[in-house]
Amino acid sequence: MSSTDDDQLADFKDWWQRNGKPLVTGGLLALVVVFGWQAWHKYQANQSQGASILYQQLLETTLTPDGKPDPARVADLASKLKNEFGGSTYAQYGSLFVAKVAVDTGKLDDAANELKAIADKPTLGEIARQRLAQVLAAQNKTDEALKLLDGDADKAFVATREELKGDLLVQLGRTDEANAAYKKAKAALSDEAAVGGLQIKLDDLAKGDA
Repeated sequence: MSSTDDDQLADFKDWWQRNGKPLVTGGLLALVVVFGWQAWHKYQANQSQGASILYQQLLETTLTPDGKPDPARVADLASKLKNEFGGSTYAQYGSLFVAKVAVDTGKLDDAANELKAIADKPTLGEIARQRLAQVLAAQNKTDEALKLLDGDADKAFVATREELKGDLLVQLGRTDEANAAYKKAKAALSDEAAVGGLQIKLDDLAKGDA
C-alpha cells in the first residue's frame, strides 16, 4: 500500500471517528425511539381494548330477565377493572356503575365508598362528587354533602352543581340560599334549557315566600 493509500485510510479513519460513529449511534437511537413509540402505542391500545372489554361485560350484567345485575359478577368485574386498569377512564366508569348498583340495592355506604375513590379524579370526578353528595344527603348527611359542592366547578357542570346545592339547601330549610343557587344554575343554562324542572323549583320557592 502506498503512502497515498495510507494517507487516505488515515483520513477515512479520522472521518469515521468524527462523523461515522455519531451517525450510526444517532440512527440507532432514532430506531429505538421510533420502535419504542410504536410499541408504547400498541401497549396503550391493548390496555384500552382490555379495559373496554371488561367494562362492556360489566354493563352486560344488567342483561338478565329482571334487569338487575348479579352483585357477585359486578364485584368480580369491577375488581378486575381496578386491579388491571386502575388508571384508566374505564375504571372510573366502572366505579360509577358499581355505585349505581349499590344505590339500587340500598347499600348507600358501599356507593359512597366507590364514589369517594374517584371524586377527585380529573375525568369523572365532578360527576362522582355530585352523585356522592346525593348519596350523603340520602344518609341524612346533608351538611357534609354541601361541603363537597363548595368552590368552583368546571363550566360544563355549574348548572347541575348549583341546582343540586339548591336541593340540599331546601332540605335544610335555607330557602334564600337555595333560591340564589337555583338562579345561578339557571344563569349557566340557555333560555331553552332553563325552562322546566329548575324553573318549577324557583317558582315553588317564590310561592313559599308569598
